[in-house]
Formats: sequence, C-alpha cells, structure tokens
Amino acid sequence: MGQLVELSEAAAFHVKKMMQHNGEEGSYLRVAVNGGGCSGLTYGLGFETEKSEEDQLLSQHGIEMIVATDDIDILKGTQIDYKESLMGGGFTIENPNAILSCGCGTSFRTAKNVGTPKDC
Repeated sequence: MGQLVELSEAAAFHVKKMMQHNGEEGSYLRVAVNGGGCSGLTYGLGFETEKSEEDQLLSQHGIEMIVATDDIDILKGTQIDYKESLMGGGFTIENPNAILSCGCGTSFRTAKNVGTPKDC
C-alpha cells in the first residue's frame, strides 16, 4: 500500500516555491478536510509551523506534511499533483474515497462522511 497521502514531484516543487515566496521555509504542509462546499466536504492545504500530538507526519520529496488523526480515514490513498494547462496551473487532488465531487473540484463526499453541503 502507498502513502496515506501521496505528493507528486511536481506538486512538491510548487509547494517549495510557495514556501520560499511566502517565507514559510521549514513549515509543514497541512493537508486537511473541512466541512462545507457543494458536496459537504472540502480539501484544505496550508502552511503551519507547529505540529500537534493529533497530527500524523509524512515526508515526501523534501516536504513534511501533517494530517490530523480525524482526517486519516477520509484522505487514505489521496494523491496530490500539480498540473499545467494553457489556462494556467494548479493543484489537483484525487481521492479514492470520494463518491461524489462537485464541478468546482474541491468539494466532495465520501460514503461515511457526508458533511453539510453549502451552495457553490
């Protein structure tokens, strides 16, 4: 079985660039699940300087990621990538646990965790 969350080399490269640009070198990349969005749950990516006892630490391609214990079952097997297109670039998230996703690409629902849908 692969990592809890897999970060591609392309995504790691862009995370490092963002860390340098924002003065966040040495921070953790928080990968999270939040309530809300069209389908009930949304993904969250951000930088944090502190890791709590409730966080699981992952390290890939020179990036240290943290995931809250409560989010582990929802995120298990998730792949984070960065893709470029003629319209620009951005992070993509593929979660094998999502049974429904919204057109916005950041809102989803799992069989066990529905969340509370909000209008997009």
